[in-house]
Amino acid sequence: MKTKILAAFLASAAALAAAPLTATTAAHTRPDDASPVITILKAGTEPTAAAEAVATTPAGWLAVELPGPFEGYVLNKDILKNLDVRLGAPVQLAPKTDAGVFATFEAADKSEITGLHGKWTQIRLDKKLTGYIRIGNAPGYLPPVATKPAVAAPAPVPLSPAPVAATGYGVAPAGQPAPVVNLGGPGLARLFAGKLVSTRSPFHPRRPFDWALDDDAGKRFAFLDLSRLLLTEQIESYVDHTVVVFGAAKQSPDGKDLVIEVESLQLK
Repeated sequence: MKTKILAAFLASAAALAAAPLTATTAAHTRPDDASPVITILKAGTEPTAAAEAVATTPAGWLAVELPGPFEGYVLNKDILKNLDVRLGAPVQLAPKTDAGVFATFEAADKSEITGLHGKWTQIRLDKKLTGYIRIGNAPGYLPPVATKPAVAAPAPVPLSPAPVAATGYGVAPAGQPAPVVNLGGPGLARLFAGKLVSTRSPFHPRRPFDWALDDDAGKRFAFLDLSRLLLTEQIESYVDHTVVVFGAAKQSPDGKDLVIEVESLQLK
């Protein structure tokens, strides 16, 4: 008898999940309005019930599958020498301790490092999660909320006031170096994009900075000062890839080169 009741309940929940959402709805980590928001489901989305959690979900809520991938943040100390995430590491919604944990890294999980933010490493987590949404007459169909969801976001999280659009270097014809344009006042942090290259060479003396950015023509336009990034051993995985860095540009002591004091770095 209990088996039949449970089967009927699961069938009812599955039918309810198949109905498109009538409004923007927050998917929480737990069936609790105060719990962190994993993502926002748009109106018209047809959620899939998480069968393994339906029976234990309280009234007024529905457990749903969230396929991912998700953008998240782990502490640098949770990144191993091989650049894998430590098993059991909490994955946060934003690069701060009070942002809320939305997942715990497990053996079957896959991840890719997408950015560096001070003592935090940004990752793209390939994992299916279970979220909880309000259903029925409960007040769960929410308008867009200010909480930052754990959804892939291409722009790095600024660690200081929001940067203006990158204007450090313009666009040049193929094979020509990018022209330098106005960089604004001293100490002004902004976004810069370019190919990350190493300046180290066995045939030349070591330069003051081991890393630099090249423009589209393959010409170096700035050295990178990575002293503010706590976990620089990951930089090797970014070599010869186009990256976006956020930081303030300044002249080198001899006035011959541009140096960017990097506050965050991620793949473009």
